[in-house]
Amino acid sequence: MPTASDLYGPDALRALEALAADACGDAFEPMRRAGSAAYEVAARSWPRAQRIVVICGPGNNGGDGYVFALRALEQGRDALVVRMPAHQPRPGLASRACGEFLAAGGLVQEFNGTLPVADLLVDALFGIGFSRVPGEDTAPLIDAINSHGAPVLALDVPSGVVAATGAVPGAAVEAGCTVEFIVAKAGLRTGAARDHVGRLELASLSLDPTLLENVESAAERLVPADLARWLRPRRRDSHKGRHGRVLLVGGDHGHGGAIILCAEAALRSGAGLVEVLTREAHVSGALARVPEAMVRATPDAAQPVAAALSGHADVIAIGPGLGQDCWGRSLFEEVRASGTAMVLDADALNLLALSPCRLPSGTVLTPHPGEAGRLLGCTVADVQADRFASAAALVERYGAVVVLKGAGTIIAAPGRTPRLIDAGNPGMAVGGMGDLLTGAVAAMLGQGLEPFDAASAAALLHSAAGDAAAAIDGQRGLLPTDLTPWLRRLSNPEFHPWT
Repeated sequence: MPTASDLYGPDALRALEALAADACGDAFEPMRRAGSAAYEVAARSWPRAQRIVVICGPGNNGGDGYVFALRALEQGRDALVVRMPAHQPRPGLASRACGEFLAAGGLVQEFNGTLPVADLLVDALFGIGFSRVPGEDTAPLIDAINSHGAPVLALDVPSGVVAATGAVPGAAVEAGCTVEFIVAKAGLRTGAARDHVGRLELASLSLDPTLLENVESAAERLVPADLARWLRPRRRDSHKGRHGRVLLVGGDHGHGGAIILCAEAALRSGAGLVEVLTREAHVSGALARVPEAMVRATPDAAQPVAAALSGHADVIAIGPGLGQDCWGRSLFEEVRASGTAMVLDADALNLLALSPCRLPSGTVLTPHPGEAGRLLGCTVADVQADRFASAAALVERYGAVVVLKGAGTIIAAPGRTPRLIDAGNPGMAVGGMGDLLTGAVAAMLGQGLEPFDAASAAALLHSAAGDAAAAIDGQRGLLPTDLTPWLRRLSNPEFHPWT
């Protein structure tokens, strides 16, 4: 059954547009509703904008723009359409919309290198079908929109953004607000698209919600309130063993802080017992910082540590500060052979990339785009060009649950619809944040969540904590330790601290 959290791709939207046309009895009616809905958003958001310039392309997105301009004229605004010389409206819906605008006295001007003075620009240049680098003719127009100075409202998709993936292969409009038509789009909430969409508003066009039953969603959107799905109040007769025995492995020489951050996050996310296996040099510091953790040293030489891995832990997280020298490689191989549920991060992922293999069911990988590229044997640009496809490729190759970190973190798993985290901020782009996430994932697994839900809850908790911490003192200078108090607060959603 479709829900408000469902996100869709362009193929689903095209199918919905066809169904909507049939339901309305007139293919032009959804376009009329789209342009009118966008105008209502503009009137509400910029009520004093009198001079409105609408940049129209030749297709249906341009048709939406002509309808918008007509509505603006009818409401007494000074509306002007600007288009490229080659962007005559295509026969059909766009041509009809243009004709109605002209018949009402509207004016169309060809782009001559600059845009007129305006209080608001409306981007109706490209729609969901865009999937290329803007040509030499349209790139200057996009640049003119971005440098104009007036606020920008994008219709459905900011021009230059690939709606299916969120990639931005060339010049792209930087909108202050994007009005999505019919359904929310997965691609606009991840990757480079996040820098172009601005505020997202959805206009359902008053269509029958049952139409959505005929198309498949591309992803599920998660927001902080969704934490209550997984993090329920605990039973009164709880004990520490019921909430997970977590073993964290890492912290080579010079990188002891990573495994300490991981331990703090695991404890603050609700793990019942946390043990740390690290270099002897880091034991005293770890105990001083996190006395609640049980910290043990590994031998300096490459000796088996099977005793530390034998049967006590419900889940092992390995990677933070692990390194790729003999010490780290030995630990990685022993953990991989232990048969215990695993979370792999950082250098554990880099070691896995050197010897790829299918992993036990339920393993969770938490790569950033660089690590994902190494795991897939491709570049960061390849990963970011289609983050959903990259996450799916990782799942296919390794058989694991994947948390592809970044703007619009994606969680993917075998046989499951991907989930997208609609939280987090640029302040979290600092060393150590991934170590917190690793600890949180391990804690969720230890508390009994199945791997896909554990990864989802942990990624959502991590991002929401980042937003809560940034709301106090800002994003720049945000540190992982600023998040740890919020991991505790937000992992108790019965208090609803985000409301």
